[in-house]
Amino acid sequence: MLAEALSSPTAGLAEALALVDGFDEVLVHGLGRPDESHLQSLADLAAVFADSPLATPVAEAVAKIEAGSITDEHLVALAGARTALLGAAHDALLAGLDQALSRPRADLPETAPGSEVPAGIRSWLRELAITGWRGVDHEVAAAGARLVPGLLEDPRHRRPAVLIDGLAAELRAAAPVATQPQVPARRWADLWGRALLMSQSQASAREVSGRFLILGADLREHPTAFQVQVYGLLEEGEEIRLVRTSVTAAKVDTITGASAWHLLEGFPVLLDALAKHRSVELAGVPLTAFGDLIWDESRASAGEVTDPFATARVRLAGALAAPVAPLERHPAAILEPVLLEGYTVSDGEIDLGGLSLPIDPLPAAGPLTAAMVGASTTCIALLRHDAGRWSVRPLAVQATVRKKAVEAHTGDWALGPTEPKAAKAEAVAGAAVEVLRERAGRLLRK
Repeated sequence: MLAEALSSPTAGLAEALALVDGFDEVLVHGLGRPDESHLQSLADLAAVFADSPLATPVAEAVAKIEAGSITDEHLVALAGARTALLGAAHDALLAGLDQALSRPRADLPETAPGSEVPAGIRSWLRELAITGWRGVDHEVAAAGARLVPGLLEDPRHRRPAVLIDGLAAELRAAAPVATQPQVPARRWADLWGRALLMSQSQASAREVSGRFLILGADLREHPTAFQVQVYGLLEEGEEIRLVRTSVTAAKVDTITGASAWHLLEGFPVLLDALAKHRSVELAGVPLTAFGDLIWDESRASAGEVTDPFATARVRLAGALAAPVAPLERHPAAILEPVLLEGYTVSDGEIDLGGLSLPIDPLPAAGPLTAAMVGASTTCIALLRHDAGRWSVRPLAVQATVRKKAVEAHTGDWALGPTEPKAAKAEAVAGAAVEVLRERAGRLLRK
């Protein structure tokens, strides 16, 4: 049933994404100089929202662009319309997946008004929209980077600061964009729209207590950051919820692979649980309405050893999934934990019985290898949707290697590599981490 659901076309998906692509092409050339085809794309966007609450603001924004005058409020309306289209596409894909998995999902909660996007960000984003990606040069890109230090001083603005810093860095690397053969129009428009909208609302959190049964960890390594996002089931009384939690550390690009785990030594309970496959007892840990545990080591303690595969087989199907936050409603943001069994692997794809799904690149900070995944017949994985198709990101596998049953999880190296060659390489890299940490400490003491 899962293979059938993933292979079946989703009604209206292609049309919604075509409208998004049309708007993104307008941003490539800039709202300040649209041609007839761009104006038609904007008119098509407005027509889709004719009978919705966005009808008036989107129509006004399109009219102002045609007249050569646009304000921040008009940009927010357009960003909201684009986000709504991607949200509808996300919801359609997720609804089909939930039905195939028989996964119940909680209703979307009410959100409270959030802090306003700082004026400096709005001004820079307006300049980008009017200029267009093709008009971005070093000066325009640098203007965004100059906003970041001031934003970081206010805790309320740190998330938009990180986003602006990332977008500005990508633009600086590509500037002058007019000389680039291709522009990542969808990605840059995603970041632009999110920056305009991300402070518009916020959801509350409540404290929860219970047992956290870990399914697996998604490792995300970037040149300047290392993040571990842990998926699991929260047993709170009689209720079982599908939740996730994340811990992140800043780093330099010379720290890679297993040595990145050293950056998270401030989370010993979580690392021990990942490496030793333990459950975690939680006492009063904040849980957002969107299923995110705000990790707090002081409120967590080691539990008993558990089997993630047994947990997935027995508990995952009936667990209540959280609703998706409004700004996370994007096809590329779908990350749904699943248990896959009885498949075959060929040429880097998992065959679920007539449906082949590509396997995402495996993280260097974990023990999973292409050979191990290729020999597996069971895995706990995240189902993703990007570039128009589904893919699989393995978190743990059971395989037969050299006639021996083996099992590997991405979090097995949380306390250090267990494979001799990797351990030897990590010992050298780990020393480098300590040297960098000691030097940073000396600089801070001066």
